[in-house]
Amino acid sequence: MSGLIEAIITELSRFVIACISRFGYGGILFTMAIESACIPLPSEIIMPFSGYLVTTGELTMLGVTLAGAVGNVVGSVAAYYAGVWGGRPFVERYGAYVLVSHRDLDMADRWFQKYGEAAVFFSRMLPVVRTFISLPAGIARMHFPRFVLFTFVGALPWCWLLAYVGVKMGERWEDLRVYFHQFDVVIGLGLAAALAFFVWSHWPKRRATAE
Repeated sequence: MSGLIEAIITELSRFVIACISRFGYGGILFTMAIESACIPLPSEIIMPFSGYLVTTGELTMLGVTLAGAVGNVVGSVAAYYAGVWGGRPFVERYGAYVLVSHRDLDMADRWFQKYGEAAVFFSRMLPVVRTFISLPAGIARMHFPRFVLFTFVGALPWCWLLAYVGVKMGERWEDLRVYFHQFDVVIGLGLAAALAFFVWSHWPKRRATAE
């Protein structure tokens, strides 16, 4: 399994490197939009590589941060309207084609139900949840201008931080790939455990209410 994960990460890295190397800021915007549209292309690869290009003088820190945040907004808007127009049934039916699982959607739903609109801001800095939070926001028809604002402002520190790590790592930026993937897995398992506990603790109450 670890070999398969490493192979997938390697191929994703090649795609990101090729895209950003050729299109610069446009490549950053495009790849970050993909991630934010609920397609698992990790920003933990995109932004550190962009930060490395800052050290070579090809890009600027401000430019890569803004490109990453704007890309985040573009992809999030697409996911938001998927929630608005199709609702959860649409996402559950077609989400599997872009690797959106029921568990991922449940995580994002739980965050949005618990924290409301603030989840759109804070979740931008959390693995797993940040990729899918736009769907429940769209399903709930969150006020669109606030959704865009919270998404952009929440994405800025995350994009800057990952780019800064890439600047500090320099040519060794690729050493971060496996570390960040493992970090995502740990966070994801933690959220899944929390969700399982929530369902387990509330299910008897729901059943009693139905009876």
